[in-house]
Amino acid sequence: MKQSIVHIALVVKDYDEAIAFYTEKLHFELIEDTYQPEQDKRWVVVSPPGSKGTTILLARASKPIQEEFIGNQAGGRVFLFLNTDDFWRDYNEMVSKGIEFVREPKEAEYGTVAVFKDLYGNLWDLLQLNKEHPIAKRLE
Repeated sequence: MKQSIVHIALVVKDYDEAIAFYTEKLHFELIEDTYQPEQDKRWVVVSPPGSKGTTILLARASKPIQEEFIGNQAGGRVFLFLNTDDFWRDYNEMVSKGIEFVREPKEAEYGTVAVFKDLYGNLWDLLQLNKEHPIAKRLE
């Protein structure tokens, strides 16, 4: 059996401002942006550069209850984990682009990590896993 998680839905306020943040500040690739007239919404998918794994579906809130979760999809916990091949390159560039880090970089037994906010306040780990970490081995 072979299965995979294809998308993670991230509730956003506005498609275009979310696309701009992810493509301009994080260098994500815009994989798809298709209008779906029957539901009057767009199917917007982004992915980190060079990634062949899970993508993020930018899902505009369409109901008041969904709007309540914009920026707080994980109840204040880190929600997404962006692994990189060069932590300091990406960290320094993100800082230069005004991305807010709420936890400064630190060395942990699993690698180098810092926590940043996306444009709505969701928390992300920027990390570079040690080569010996079981997940790093899967990403090779």
